[in-house]
Amino acid sequence: MAAPPARARADYDYLIKLLLIGDSGVGKSCLLLRFSDGSFTTSFITTIGIDFKIRTIELDGKRVKLQIWDTAGQERFRTITTAYYRGAMGILLVYDVTDESSFNNIRNWIRNIEQHASDNVNKILVGNKADMDESKRAVPTSKGQALADEYGIKFFETSAKTNLNVEEVFFSIARDIKQRLADTDSKAEPAGIKISPQDQAATAGQAAQKSACCG
Repeated sequence: MAAPPARARADYDYLIKLLLIGDSGVGKSCLLLRFSDGSFTTSFITTIGIDFKIRTIELDGKRVKLQIWDTAGQERFRTITTAYYRGAMGILLVYDVTDESSFNNIRNWIRNIEQHASDNVNKILVGNKADMDESKRAVPTSKGQALADEYGIKFFETSAKTNLNVEEVFFSIARDIKQRLADTDSKAEPAGIKISPQDQAATAGQAAQKSACCG
């Protein structure tokens, strides 16, 4: 059976792979479900290993396909999830504003990123469950912002339940990655390379040889 013709990425301009990491129960799956499907569920089901969703968005006139991987926060799945760090272009570090330990563990997650992810990976800090009553809040907004400032990354507080800042988080990191990829592409383009007549002749000779043997 003949292979289908190759399509030159006709349905999108950029493919961006994102990774959600953080402790178990902070709401990573809920954030992903809210962003990808526009839905929310109160039933808590632990992610087993890894899951992913796809959503294509418009950014500055470009079609950007987001492939978003949702990782398990539990220690026993940690070895599975580290394999996905390397391919990620952007990582969302998620904690629960009502759970101080999940916030304190962000430093551990960042160490994991430094060990396993690409050096130029984009990061963003996300304090989820911001809809919760203030009496239940354990991590002030200022503390989250201070940690983000320390690492030089953006910070958002979100609520998957009320859809607070969910779109903004994903669009923000996607825009930063798209800009980075565009800058990389522009730097990769050769500037002012001159081809000597000898090179042109050699190239023409190679092309004639190739067409003769493949005809």
